Formats: sequence, structure tokens, C-alpha cells
Amino acid sequence: MNLFENVKAVVTVRQAAEHYGLKVGRGNMACCPFHNDHTPSMKLNEDYFYCFGCGATGDVINLAARLFNLSSYDAAKKLAYDFGIDPDKPPAAAALRKPKYPLAKAFQREELHCRRVLCDYLHLLENWKVQYAPKSPDDTIDDRFVEACQMLDYIEDLTDILTFAELEARVKTVDMLQEDGMIDRLEERLKRTAKEVDARDETEIG
Repeated sequence: MNLFENVKAVVTVRQAAEHYGLKVGRGNMACCPFHNDHTPSMKLNEDYFYCFGCGATGDVINLAARLFNLSSYDAAKKLAYDFGIDPDKPPAAAALRKPKYPLAKAFQREELHCRRVLCDYLHLLENWKVQYAPKSPDDTIDDRFVEACQMLDYIEDLTDILTFAELEARVKTVDMLQEDGMIDRLEERLKRTAKEVDARDETEIG
């Protein structure tokens, strides 16, 4: 039995979703993390998930791959690590083992929130670095291009820590992001930018 089969034999979609911070409600429904979902539209079956809003679907490995922007193989390795699965042991034995680091629900939610905000801001910076790059030496440097150049590597490092690092490093990073108010500031930055884009679109339409 290979790694993929081992993981899918041991970890249900719902277990993975809850472990990574999704709140699962009545009828195994959860708010979809892959689009702006305010009312639960993702159905978590034992072997697969399906979102009635955006159409996202797949098995437990697909879920982890999309949540953390990983390849299927890396997602399977992450699931195996997080759920204490030994790929060399049969599922019956692996299922008896508890996760090496059982995370508290509150931390799972906080970590997922921080990761989403960082990923959204990272994508914004990547777009700005291309969109607002000066075309000639005489061009005025756009503030958004400067912000992208200054922040891109740092935000990318933080995102990598929350995705790949050991639990202790992730806990320290989440604490740091919350205590100094950085996540709140970034969230406000994203909201403000979204409003500016909406206002500009309305002006162009008008």
C-alpha cells in the first residue's frame, strides 16, 4: 500500500478539514475556503468534498493540496506527518496512532486565518510588483511597487513557516502576528484595497 492509499485509508475528509481549522456544522457542511463563502456550501463526505458554490471537489489529499498550495505528493506527506501516519505500516496500525501534535481548535482557527490573510496579501504584492513596475528610468515610482519590493520576501517567509514548519515555530509566528497587530493591519489593507478597486470599477462603468 502506497502513501496515498495509506493516508486515504486513515484520514477522512472531515477529520482533515477540522484539523486544519474548518468549522464543520450540521450535515457535514462547512464554509468553503476556496471562495468567499459566508454560508456553508461545502459538503464533507467521508471520502470526498464538494462545494455547491464554486464546484471545488476532491479527496482528502486534494483538500490539503488546495488549502496549502501543495502538490498531491507533498499534501499526502503533510497529512501523514500531521496525523502521525507511518507510510511503512498498514492502516490498521496507523489508525491507532494519534497525531504527533494534536492542535487546539482555537489555534487551528487562528493559524488558518493568519495563513489566509498572508496568502491574500502575498498575491496582492506579486501582482503589484508586476503591474506597477516602472517602465522607464524617468517614471515616478509607484508606492505599491515600493511596498511589494519591501514586503514580498518577508511575507513569503511567514507564509512558508505557517505551511511547512514544525508546530513550535508556527505557534510562535501566529502569536507574533497577533500580538503586534500585523494580521489586523494586513486584513485592513486588503479590505481597503478591495474597496478602492470596487470604487474604480464603478467609476469606469459610470
